Amino acid sequence: MKQLKKKRLLLLSCTTAIIIFGVCFFTTNMYKFTKGYFLYDTHTPSSQVKETIQIPPSNKVAKKELYPVRPKPGEEIGELYIPKLNATLPIFHGTNDDELAKGVGHFAGSVLPGENDNSVLSGHRDTVFRKLGQVGEGDLLIVRTSAGEFTYKINKVRIVDEDDRTVIVPKPRATLTVSTCYPFDFIGYAAERYILVAYLASKTVS
Repeated sequence: MKQLKKKRLLLLSCTTAIIIFGVCFFTTNMYKFTKGYFLYDTHTPSSQVKETIQIPPSNKVAKKELYPVRPKPGEEIGELYIPKLNATLPIFHGTNDDELAKGVGHFAGSVLPGENDNSVLSGHRDTVFRKLGQVGEGDLLIVRTSAGEFTYKINKVRIVDEDDRTVIVPKPRATLTVSTCYPFDFIGYAAERYILVAYLASKTVS
């Protein structure tokens, strides 16, 4: 009899424990489900968000390219006018003997006249540039090409060795560098160069 009562008490205890566990388990999961439901209902998943990005209108105007077609070696690209000498000289693309025999040569490794950076021109001291020694600081150099007219004002005069590579280095602004052999009255091979460094002062684009 006593054993039967113990078995019933043990069974009742186990049943009560199972019911309590079930109620707790159900309540906890119901809370999580309800919380998750409201979160989903009030927040759209990030993968479904359609973000609209407004790009402000650009104030920059596309710059017109000065030389849509680059010149070929030996091609005449314009003229150099030196007001101080009242001289107008043809400019050819390249600085080989063929180009320098015809006029002023444009160093092909430099930018074209009017463009930003360093545009380098060269000529013989006994032909096109025989009077270039009369031109100095403050004087103007005007280059006319298919792109327009570009007026440069000479800022500096330099005398350098023939192998001085600073003559052709890039510049932070539109620059015209004009080079010829020096001294002008020297008979024979001249180992120095007379350099005019001029900055763009004004331009009229075609």
